[in-house]
Amino acid sequence: MAGPLLEHETEMFLSLFSADGLLVSAEGLGIDRLLLHFMKVYSEEGSLVLLLNTTTPEQEYFTERLRAEGVSHLPQTVNSDVQSSERYHVYTQGGVLYVTSRILVVDFLTDKIPAHLISGILVYRAHKIIDSCQEAFILRLYRQKNKTGFIKAFTDKATAFSTGFCQVERVMRNLFVKKLFLWPRFQASVNTVLDRHKPDVVELHVPLTSAMRAIQSSILDIMNACLKELKRYNPTLEAEDLSLENTLGSAFEKTLRHYLDPLWHQLGAKTKSLVQDLKILRTLLLYLTQYDCVTFLNLLESLRSSQKNFGSNSGWLFLDSSTSMFVNARSRVYRIQEGKKKLKVGEVDQNPCASAPLKRERVLEKNPKWEALTEVLQEIEKENSSSEHEAGHVLICASDDRTCAQLKEYIQRGADSLLNRLYSRTFGKDEPAAAHDKSKQGNSWPKKGTGKSSNGKKSKAKNAKSSTKKQKLSLTLTQMVGQEKEVETAQMGSSGDEEEHEVEEEEKEQEDEILLNLSSDSYYGIVKEPLTVIHPLKGCSDLYSLTRVLQEVEPMFVVLYDAELSFVRQLEVYKASRPGKPLRVYFLIYGGSTEEQRYLTALCKEKQAFEHLIREKASMVVPEEREGREDTNLDLVRNSEPANATTNTRKAGGQEVVKEPSRVIVDMREFRSELPSLLHRRGLDIEPVTLEVGDYILTSNICVERKSVSDLIGSLQSGRLYTQCLSMSRFYRQPVLLIEFDPAKPFSLVARSDLRQEMSANDITSKLTLLTLHFPRLRLLWCPSPHATAELFQELKRGRPEPDASAAQAITAESDMVEESADLYNPGPYDFLIRMPGVNVKNFRGLVKHAANLAELLTLSQEKLSDILGSTSNGKKLYEFLHNSMNGASVQKNKHTSK
Repeated sequence: MAGPLLEHETEMFLSLFSADGLLVSAEGLGIDRLLLHFMKVYSEEGSLVLLLNTTTPEQEYFTERLRAEGVSHLPQTVNSDVQSSERYHVYTQGGVLYVTSRILVVDFLTDKIPAHLISGILVYRAHKIIDSCQEAFILRLYRQKNKTGFIKAFTDKATAFSTGFCQVERVMRNLFVKKLFLWPRFQASVNTVLDRHKPDVVELHVPLTSAMRAIQSSILDIMNACLKELKRYNPTLEAEDLSLENTLGSAFEKTLRHYLDPLWHQLGAKTKSLVQDLKILRTLLLYLTQYDCVTFLNLLESLRSSQKNFGSNSGWLFLDSSTSMFVNARSRVYRIQEGKKKLKVGEVDQNPCASAPLKRERVLEKNPKWEALTEVLQEIEKENSSSEHEAGHVLICASDDRTCAQLKEYIQRGADSLLNRLYSRTFGKDEPAAAHDKSKQGNSWPKKGTGKSSNGKKSKAKNAKSSTKKQKLSLTLTQMVGQEKEVETAQMGSSGDEEEHEVEEEEKEQEDEILLNLSSDSYYGIVKEPLTVIHPLKGCSDLYSLTRVLQEVEPMFVVLYDAELSFVRQLEVYKASRPGKPLRVYFLIYGGSTEEQRYLTALCKEKQAFEHLIREKASMVVPEEREGREDTNLDLVRNSEPANATTNTRKAGGQEVVKEPSRVIVDMREFRSELPSLLHRRGLDIEPVTLEVGDYILTSNICVERKSVSDLIGSLQSGRLYTQCLSMSRFYRQPVLLIEFDPAKPFSLVARSDLRQEMSANDITSKLTLLTLHFPRLRLLWCPSPHATAELFQELKRGRPEPDASAAQAITAESDMVEESADLYNPGPYDFLIRMPGVNVKNFRGLVKHAANLAELLTLSQEKLSDILGSTSNGKKLYEFLHNSMNGASVQKNKHTSK
């Protein structure tokens, strides 16, 4: 949001400006405003500041805001589009730069960036700076070359520091900062500022219907049963993290993966099935409160049919709670008079064809929040009409695109029309068309005051021209969204006839409409005065689209259809930055629902995370040399020797011998991985070069191709790995295939149960076996983590000559072989030799030793060939192949066939 900083934001800015540190603020308190202010200060030619850890949409937003505030020296982006020769010129121009991590690492290593000229580094999303990531590598290289520049880090994810051992201390160590600045929502100055400019908040606790409450209770019972089963099968799991309350939170699946991923290959089918069931049940809970009754039942029925079709009948489908859930879900949508009792006894219809002729009576229970939204919009309309000032704009925020599309249709056409359309597309396909036509009659919007609001809407739409003359800024928005959004809305469910009707209706109204072009692409407009915009809270390609809408629409009324913690805080900051201008927030939430519990849990988790950080800050011991401005910081020391290594005192009293640093040639594309960072930390010099053969050149003879498990599987299937191994074998004496595993995943290529006795064309282990048979000199290295790989590389280099970067770069798959490998074998005659009868990979070396070329091979006798090949039959086969001519009959036959 534009404008000057608030009092607490100014305090945050000054505290971080005066000293390097890590600033952790509460989510939604406007950390982007703070970063923008820092960028504005450093956007000048006299300083060179690097901004790390931002995405392209964020960079575009920051640049746009700085341009709007009149900054002349705007930030520049350094990516792969900028040539290597031009980058130095861009760096020397100064200002704030967005540089991709891979390019920045390479430029630091090759001294293409003037490190001594860098004023400092700003780090966004600092909670992601872990030991081995690229940003940590950049900061270490920067601090080794520049001792005076600043490092300032920002994050608003306090909960990220609550997991793991001394997480915040580890992040601060990687950032080379000593100070930690904490700004929770309950901080005194934040509280004072935001409470002074409180928005007018109206909380509406909407009660669930009896059927929804029963369904919610059933789902929770089933989840509880699944959790008990999961704990029974896996007693080692933390009972506290797997509580029913935590399963409602968004981080539950991440927590579960954290525990189960390392053991996944050892888990039984039952445990895996339970994990999948919990995921499905969480989705059901979300759909219950988020969408309408038809969408929820459609999901339930599809789940049941898919379980039935694939034969994976999960246990929860047979529980009593499941039966109750199905009965209640159906009762919200339709009622069958004749078979009511039968349906309750057996929740799965034994014969679906028999139930088809039975007449279903539509119930179509309306979403309780819809009626609450109707009342809110009526109240806003009433207030606008009685106000002397211009009509206040309205912003409705819902969770996702689907909810927004449904709300738009509900407000425009009413609940009956929406539900009947959805029903006709799902359960009403086999019903007669008469029922559907009849249902179209109730096409009005709200029940209470329908005539007033709908008539008003129509008259205002017709008399739009006259209203514009009065300069009331009362704008209507049907076509704001454009053609793409209309298609997306139609996909949420619309029959062909209705879609045509909708387009025709909107085309008529478009004549009298004034369009408002917003820069945000993720909103839905409504044909209603005052100007009303519906916007999703999540799932937008542009993270700042909501912020843009707030700036451009400047709503007086905000309706929070779904609760989202960060946006609630954003509204508080928005109100505080516009003192004197009214803002009313309507907060719709289901009372006593999992939705309410989820919101309260998120609040509680953040509060606990900040309390944990406050306690940790109080007891934290930070060494004086943490910032690395002197040479005493051990994190900047590149040492290959372990800490417990003993010193040999016989060599001049333990005097250290200055060694020439070891060097590893690394392919430029490998800087996306964390291995180069770990190699550099171990004291190995990294030389970035574009290599066509191999990824790492350790010595003049050792070439390494690194593969992650997923990459290994893909390259084995595509045949790319065969080509890579062939190139390595032809140009290097010791080709190596490094298979690197994720440390969080099991150190196992395939599960024990999947190991097969026989060879198979589709089996990974079989393909690897064939690869090693085809390339006898190829060596496989199995490494459980990048740390183990770095240690192994160091061992392989010990006592061996250093590689030559120019020689390694000269080698390509198409070029002539280098001198060192030319003596090894000639690929043309070798490939020809290996295909001759009697010759195989086991005996071909003997032939190479005894015959310099194919001409010399022809001079050898049959006995000599038998001795060399170690087999009389093989010697005979080869001799006859080389010396016997084709007989005349076969020659004549071939001539006739060719004619």
